[in-house]
Amino acid sequence: MTTEMMTATWAGGMRFVYKSASGHGLLTDATVAGGGEGTAVSPMELIILGLIGCTGVDVASILERMREPLLGLEVTATYERAEKHPKVYTKIHLTYSLRGSGFDEKKVRRAIDLSENKYCSVSAMLGHTAEITNEYTIES
Repeated sequence: MTTEMMTATWAGGMRFVYKSASGHGLLTDATVAGGGEGTAVSPMELIILGLIGCTGVDVASILERMREPLLGLEVTATYERAEKHPKVYTKIHLTYSLRGSGFDEKKVRRAIDLSENKYCSVSAMLGHTAEITNEYTIES
């Protein structure tokens, strides 16, 4: 098991500056409704961004290994949260928009399923509190 460290340093108000284990920086702020100024992505938004980034990397990588003609990929998410605290995500719907021609749709479906059910760590964690569904579209 590897132990790594990341930090969040308060920057006033509800803003925090982060340093990742890989040395990259990021700023977050709470929404105005949450007491912040809404000047940056919120920590809860980071979770959804992590999910669509994680599954996007997986799907692109899997399709490449399957020798599918991927020219572009966009992953979007819509979601619902619980009404009461801790206001976890309860429903997340992912849409994979693929660009390219000549896809084997069985391979596209397999790549998405492998990501969401085997490889994407974020999906595995969120799946404990949220129903995650998906669809895909293909544009030439």
